[in-house]
Amino acid sequence: MDRRLVWFVALLVPVLAWSWIHPHDRFTWWLEVLPVVIGVPLVVAFHRRFPLSTLLLVLIWCHCVILIVGGHYTYARVPLGDWAREWFGWSRNHYDKLGHFAQGFVPAILARELLVRTSPLKASRWLGFLVVCVCLAFSACYELIEWLTAIASGAAAEDFLGTQGDPWDTQTDMAMALVGAVCALVALSRWHDRSIARVLVRARKNETAP
Repeated sequence: MDRRLVWFVALLVPVLAWSWIHPHDRFTWWLEVLPVVIGVPLVVAFHRRFPLSTLLLVLIWCHCVILIVGGHYTYARVPLGDWAREWFGWSRNHYDKLGHFAQGFVPAILARELLVRTSPLKASRWLGFLVVCVCLAFSACYELIEWLTAIASGAAAEDFLGTQGDPWDTQTDMAMALVGAVCALVALSRWHDRSIARVLVRARKNETAP
């Protein structure tokens, strides 16, 4: 098995185990951590057929940790957000905004990698635009899932929504995802190209190995 994937799983499992032990609310934990429970097995299952770049694996790991921590405390109660609120004089815990920034930042690199490796868009000027569109669509779908969950479960989903009394929470969540996607493309596109090239070379060597 790819050592990168071994490290990915080995470093994630302890964080997941910690998060599982006595979370603030078990129902909210499942809602927040479900993307990790679904996504990580998919990364492992498709790794031989479609190994991800090292950069993307690292970003996915970081995003998983953000979700797992948020699931343990609930987003409105994460200590990091409380400390930041005291330091900067904010009126609320903004850890959820970090989560939504990551919701744009990491999927942007994921969408970019899929498009670069499976479509003729690698050298197209439309690549960045379409990546941002994918991220906004993903963010909007997540907000719809939150809305449907709230309707189905009522007050039980209050911690999952994490609006903290902000009437514009949905809009600012999607705005943070947009900012995250744009920042990822501007900051990491060249680095991402090099990371993709390396994983493709490694994949070709594995295919030709006896």
